Amino acid sequence: MSYSHKVKEELYRHIDEARHCRLSELSALLRFSGQLKLPLRIESDNRMFAIKCFTLLQKTFNIQRYAAEREGFPCETPFRLEVSDPAENERIFSALSNELLLQRGCCRRAYLRGAFLAAGSVNDPQKSYHFEIVAQEAEEAELLCKLFQSFSIEARITKRKNSEVVYIKDGESIVDSLNVMQAPVALMAFENVRILKDMKNNVNRRVNFEAANIGKTVSAAVRQRKAIELAKKLPEFEELPESVKEAARLRLEFPDLSLKELGEMCEPKVGKSGFNHRLRRIIELVEDEL
Repeated sequence: MSYSHKVKEELYRHIDEARHCRLSELSALLRFSGQLKLPLRIESDNRMFAIKCFTLLQKTFNIQRYAAEREGFPCETPFRLEVSDPAENERIFSALSNELLLQRGCCRRAYLRGAFLAAGSVNDPQKSYHFEIVAQEAEEAELLCKLFQSFSIEARITKRKNSEVVYIKDGESIVDSLNVMQAPVALMAFENVRILKDMKNNVNRRVNFEAANIGKTVSAAVRQRKAIELAKKLPEFEELPESVKEAARLRLEFPDLSLKELGEMCEPKVGKSGFNHRLRRIIELVEDEL
């Protein structure tokens, strides 16, 4: 079972107590599945989607559902509900089309949940961070972006064939979206993976950083030793202060030690910069030959 399917399974089981929230979610479920129209007919080959719609209709409008698997059409829509009474059709359609549905924060959560269930998906965080909801109209996509923005979540829109796709690629924003839609179990699973990935990335960055530093240190040590070997052949080397000659001796004798460690072996001890300054005096004698 895919991660996206697990998220939807959790959201399908969520039924709001408040009627206004159920209206908002049902409105999005039908709008983003292309079924918010008259006469009201809900069809789906997804059993959980159908049950969710039927449950919301029953609880919100007190309609007794009647859905049956179409015999003889296993590859076509197996679940279907029709509201036959024209007056009832109008009443439901009017309630689901009301522009005041999204005034409350809880209703905006429910609407985003319904839109995701009808036309959304989210990648397994082990692979990549990608959350999207497909809208058929630009206005629908823009509305979703505004709803996400009301929860401080930045969503973008891209064109895909004849559809508008609202997407989120930031891991933290996807976690926030799962929280908004009220999918705590999926949220924790996503967050656990994200934290582990961030830890691995941090470790890798640290290892790469340390490796780069080690590489620089080794290169510098090789250059210093070469400079000392060349400088020792020059008469100017004998004229250098004893402290500089001591630094040269220590560098040759302990090629694997850092400048800080070599400085602590001097008499008296010197810091890293002080030891490096002594080696610089040697390098200056043969810089053109390095």
